[in-house]
Amino acid sequence: MIPKETVDKILDAARIEEVIGDFVSLKRRGASFVACCPFHNEKTPSFYVTPSKGIYKCFGCGKSGTAVKFIMEHEGLSYADALRYLARKYGIEVVEKEESAEEIQARQKTESLYLVSEFAQKYFSDNLGEGEGRHIGYAYFKSRGLEDETIVKYGLGWSRRDRDDLAKAARAAGYKEEYLVETGLCYKNDDGSLTDRFYDRVMFPIHSASGRVIAFGGRTLQGGHPAMKYVNTPTTEIYAKERSLYGIWFAKSEIARKDKCFLVEGYLDVLSMHQLGIANTVASSGTSLTVEQIRLIHKFTENVTIMYDGDSAGVNAAMRGIGLVLQEGLNVKVVLIPDGDDPDSFARKHTLEEVEQFIASHERDFISFKTDLLLESAEGDPLKKAALINDVADTIALIPDAIKRIAYAQSSSQTFGMDSQILFDRINSTREKFLTEQLKSAEREERREARLARQKGESENSERQEEGAVMENPTDKMSAEGSQVVLENKLLASSEREFVWFILNYGLELLSFSQDSEFRENDGVSVADFIRGSLESEKIALANSVYRKIYDAFFDLYDEDESLTQQDIIQKLITGPDQDMAEQVLELTQEKHLLTINTLKNSITKIETILSHSVPRAIMVYQTKRLKDKQNGLTQLLATPEGAADAEKILIEIQNLAIVRKAYEEKLGRVQ
Repeated sequence: MIPKETVDKILDAARIEEVIGDFVSLKRRGASFVACCPFHNEKTPSFYVTPSKGIYKCFGCGKSGTAVKFIMEHEGLSYADALRYLARKYGIEVVEKEESAEEIQARQKTESLYLVSEFAQKYFSDNLGEGEGRHIGYAYFKSRGLEDETIVKYGLGWSRRDRDDLAKAARAAGYKEEYLVETGLCYKNDDGSLTDRFYDRVMFPIHSASGRVIAFGGRTLQGGHPAMKYVNTPTTEIYAKERSLYGIWFAKSEIARKDKCFLVEGYLDVLSMHQLGIANTVASSGTSLTVEQIRLIHKFTENVTIMYDGDSAGVNAAMRGIGLVLQEGLNVKVVLIPDGDDPDSFARKHTLEEVEQFIASHERDFISFKTDLLLESAEGDPLKKAALINDVADTIALIPDAIKRIAYAQSSSQTFGMDSQILFDRINSTREKFLTEQLKSAEREERREARLARQKGESENSERQEEGAVMENPTDKMSAEGSQVVLENKLLASSEREFVWFILNYGLELLSFSQDSEFRENDGVSVADFIRGSLESEKIALANSVYRKIYDAFFDLYDEDESLTQQDIIQKLITGPDQDMAEQVLELTQEKHLLTINTLKNSITKIETILSHSVPRAIMVYQTKRLKDKQNGLTQLLATPEGAADAEKILIEIQNLAIVRKAYEEKLGRVQ
């Protein structure tokens, strides 16, 4: 952990024009500097750096922030790592908390695993220069159209046919056997000898996002070979394939610059695309796309284009990937390579311009992609068409951002020629079931943890079991009730987060209600005032301390100076003395880009109309959660002696709460 005094020293020393000037050619324009934005392609400069305020802002793509934020965005670093980067730049010593002997030992072991992996990568690469490596491995890479520069840059190599070749070389270089085994490079036999995992294969090293070699994929070139075509490093301390992407180290800067990531399947797909000039490409490397891989992409962009083969396997893989990407809040498109080709062969057959033109003309929004595929199977059957519409609605329901869901629902309702409210009802119903299942999962986990805690703390009850159940005692009920309170607070926090998200990103936008809307008296009211008025009318204060702090700070600025713009308020919050709050504000405002121009360009709905639907809805969702919380509290009260004595009154109150809650849920479309 970096001490606060050191953080303050780093922030004071960092001059934003110097920091950004290391990556972008800045030209002075008055009191500011201007450049072409490093985060998206543009010909006319719209990226401004203002030293007096210590901020940057792109009026093209909307990205903005401080020097620390720029390093985080551009280099794909965490907040702490960005601070360390700036400390090195300005010669500031960072003395973090003192490590224990165990922590030092663990860190040294991890570093040893990296060093062994890097030794192996260099060894495999050197093998390409001579003997069988030259005649077989190097010749194979050349036959696949890879240039020498690509072979060297990506560290490609050859593992010799001898089964202990690497083990001998590593031991001779002084590397310990235990690290050769723990990196997965070798395995130990019963007699204590080592055998190489990789032999007689071309080698593809896998790098972490920070550029360290963490694993390998080895491909056999023997036709009809009894062994598997690919052998991969198993899970180790430094590598888990479900959390890694092939090519991410080489692609991350280009992904951030172009604000888009192409996702392919194989090593050679990545290499050929990069060599062609499309360097914002990564691969899932022989594994089905995972949530962890999507989150790794999300560090650099919110836009993913899935580029798989056009055969049935590629289509099915794309369909599986769409839901995962959407659920993590990213924008997803699909482009299928013509059947008979894959991204590797297609890139080798065409020029950069031809591939870019193909992508531009064949890249499709996930809705149109899924709709066209499923319509082919519907064949005019009304029941199949209904199933298709439900399937699309259920996919939209996975999207966490409310405004994006509305935009996609509007677009889809036009595509299907149906009333948008019908689609909204299905989406809301599916999302409610999805959230309910998440809650049940959380409840099960809470109960499991509570049970384990009771078993650990009350082992004396273990001999008093009856039919496998521990006898209840008063502390059990208190623990269970406590768990329920925690769960409800988590539910309320998600709504409170949504309120803060709305006011930070759209607080000054004016709402526009139709004449028949129950909220028409609020027509022309700002989003911020609508949310504040709704909460204050019920005398509600945000329960989550983090969101309450941001909420209060926003309205302090909002009420203090009417001339402040939305961006002015945000900049004051992120450049203020409270760095913890600044980081939370940056995280929440960054999510605004989930609602991009691209998302809405096909929608005829204005942003104020979408907000006028989603903001009141967020209030109603919050109210249903509060009512449920009260009902649960009263139900629990009935089980106590005090509650039993006043049961009739409590039951009436529960019934009244249920009536009000049902009214809200009918408005939300949740009653079937």
